[in-house]
Amino acid sequence: MLTFDQKLAIIESFPELERHDVSLNRVNFHYVGGDSDKKNIVYHLHPNGNGFVYAAKLKVPKKDPKGMVNIRDFSEEELRSIIERSIESLQSNAVSEVEEKLQNIDAIWMDKEGHKLTIILEDDMWNVYAGEQLDGTFLSYNEAKQYLLEEGFKPKRKFDKQMK
Repeated sequence: MLTFDQKLAIIESFPELERHDVSLNRVNFHYVGGDSDKKNIVYHLHPNGNGFVYAAKLKVPKKDPKGMVNIRDFSEEELRSIIERSIESLQSNAVSEVEEKLQNIDAIWMDKEGHKLTIILEDDMWNVYAGEQLDGTFLSYNEAKQYLLEEGFKPKRKFDKQMK
């Protein structure tokens, strides 16, 4: 686990973030650019190492109802990645080419018993989740797809068509 000072140094390395000291020695970091009204990227970073990053527009597990992800146990790479992605999510309301391609990917897969698995692209890896539990990690979407097909899963929309 990174210390408060290590997290602070990583977060302060992003020039587009502005530091705001708040109560109980906690620190917030606001994004000063972008089209969004949402400005708080890092929320309540505490000297005990606890804190949150805004991830409402990101496909990540374990978001709270406000779209925040707890960064207490994040590595340096995980922290940098989620902050970069959070900033990118607020930079523009336009849909990027990559996001457009991802919208055409079958994210939810089902088997005959009704079990659901979800494929999510995270940190350049394709993760398969059963609810919040990580089921597998793959280097490509095709590897994840092959795994799901071998396990008897089909894309939810194809499964829905068969049920009609």
